[in-house]
Amino acid sequence: MTDTTPDAASPSVAALLAALEEISRQRPDRVLRLVGTLPLPEPGEDEPFELLIFRGFSSSVTHPTAFDPDQPALPASARIAAAELLAGPLNPSDERRLAGPLPAETFLDPGAWEGTAGG
Repeated sequence: MTDTTPDAASPSVAALLAALEEISRQRPDRVLRLVGTLPLPEPGEDEPFELLIFRGFSSSVTHPTAFDPDQPALPASARIAAAELLAGPLNPSDERRLAGPLPAETFLDPGAWEGTAGG
């Protein structure tokens, strides 16, 4: 996986999720899976997470999320390692990956949601 630790040019986690959710509203035939880590209270300890973005909403499959859709599904301290574009809606017995794993910022380009980006 590619580490996409935030730098000065990277959007915040909340801004990144909001932008990806907005693009996903226009692509109901796509699901974006984000994977990464959340820091634990113990220094140097991280916990993996998986988040799905579909039809404008983020949903964690590994952690509870707020009922308020205006709240980001990930804390600012989350480190997003990679994103995969999947054919939607998801069918767990026939999951089809269209692109990735790639840096999540790749999917800020609506054209990347076509699923032709290599991984």
